Amino acid sequence: MSTAIYLDHSATTPMHPEVREAMLPWLGEAWGNPSSLHRHGRAARHAVDTARDQVAALIGADSREIIFTGSGTEANNLAIHGPRLRGARNRIVTTAVEHHAVLHPARRRAEREGLPLDLLPVDAEGRIAPNALDTAIDENAMLVSAMLVNNETGTLQDGATLAAHCQDVGAIFHSDAVQAAGRIPINVRNLPVSLLSISAHKLQGPKGIGALYVRRGLRLDAQVVGGPQESGRRAGTENVAAIVGFGRACALAAARLDDVARRVSSLRDQLEHEVCAAFPAAIVNGHPLHRAPHILNLSFPGHDGESLMLALDAQGIAVSTGSACTAGSLDPSHVLLAMGLDHAHAQAALRFSLGPDNTEDEVRYVVQTLCAILGRV
Repeated sequence: MSTAIYLDHSATTPMHPEVREAMLPWLGEAWGNPSSLHRHGRAARHAVDTARDQVAALIGADSREIIFTGSGTEANNLAIHGPRLRGARNRIVTTAVEHHAVLHPARRRAEREGLPLDLLPVDAEGRIAPNALDTAIDENAMLVSAMLVNNETGTLQDGATLAAHCQDVGAIFHSDAVQAAGRIPINVRNLPVSLLSISAHKLQGPKGIGALYVRRGLRLDAQVVGGPQESGRRAGTENVAAIVGFGRACALAAARLDDVARRVSSLRDQLEHEVCAAFPAAIVNGHPLHRAPHILNLSFPGHDGESLMLALDAQGIAVSTGSACTAGSLDPSHVLLAMGLDHAHAQAALRFSLGPDNTEDEVRYVVQTLCAILGRV
């Protein structure tokens, strides 16, 4: 077996060959600016419009509700900074387990504008505490942001309940769906979110391109200003090649979503069962049922997660200790701490995140290698 095994698909995913092929013409002979009216510009505009349709279809949206951005992080920033204050509504509400791409812009807006910011607590399995909704999301809430799938544990939030509660009190509901899109079904017609962020490189598309779904009728103040691109909500000449790749990646993800989810969740369950059988002290972090198919987070008491990760990497196995955006930090995961883990258990965690190309043989090799490492440390 090849000892080049990639189990860090939550950090990024390998680009699908069909995505690469779709992008190539727009990196060479097709160079038009989508805002130009001549034939080169019209061809580029058609390619962008087609991709917009494909991205919208993945989440059940209308293509006019999709804004292309430079990343999922930019989409989150636009969702948090873009909505206008409405009278007495001035509170921003998010959760203690959000990605820093939500937490940091939420804190910045709150500090700059003197707005109250509330962080909803979660239970030991990473879900929003049941009593938190009524106390934190009220008629003074302007914006509520909660991710659908946690990027470290895979825990699913109850998006439908959150969205309904926000509707009842008149608050804008944003969801960071970067880890959810292409992994679980999303239909914004059944999930009444106001704003939803996704990123191409998490679903076998290119890096440097994301999108924000904006429900029709919701007004946003642009954060990147200049030209009239993206209906005046995000200025700058569109990155046609990346947008085309994003569209193709969404089309591929939509076509095989159910099959990939079944196979990947089966591999995740195999990995969890075999590791926990061989190392009974291992602790599963996250919800045992309400979780995405591709993520498994385990703590190994008495061990250091970063040391384990580096030892696995030396054997050709790529995993992580948490979010790639916090790699190198000496602090334990804020997600695991918010779930009630102590520092020692949080620092003993590894995140395994699987993709469509992983196999049962790879999982068995990872288990064998990990157990050998645990035995010598």
